[in-house]
Amino acid sequence: MTWRGTTTIRDRIFAALPYLLPLMDGLVFGRFLFEQFPILQIITLPVIPLMTLYQVIPFAGFIVFLALYMLVVRNENIPHFIRFNTMQAILIDIVLILCTLIFQVLGSVLLQGFVGETLYNMIFLGLLAAFFYSVIQCFLGKYAEIPTLSDAVYMQVR
Repeated sequence: MTWRGTTTIRDRIFAALPYLLPLMDGLVFGRFLFEQFPILQIITLPVIPLMTLYQVIPFAGFIVFLALYMLVVRNENIPHFIRFNTMQAILIDIVLILCTLIFQVLGSVLLQGFVGETLYNMIFLGLLAAFFYSVIQCFLGKYAEIPTLSDAVYMQVR
């Protein structure tokens, strides 16, 4: 959907960058696939510099999360296209954080073996699909419509 006007190349790049946040947080779920298919580790290349920064700076993830929300999503001087995609990346990240918490609560006893590995793979593959779809749509200058998630984003970003 491009009904809110045209987007510049700069807008498209800035709209795609926040999707690195959920990609970085979701790499944990890809550990089983990375063991079985080492070539998939190419996906980690764009986020390696960010991951080193996150390890050096305490609470870096939380700081970036708040900064994106307060300085980008809530700033109406920034084009709607960038704010929409930033909020969608934040919501994808929240879903990943909730999945991580659920796995921690259920513990390793219930999620051992085939069931746990399958759930991890499903979450990771879903994340990859959402990531690539969203980034490609950003570079095309279109809004990435992810069912339910985009509706929540539209309620937040006016």
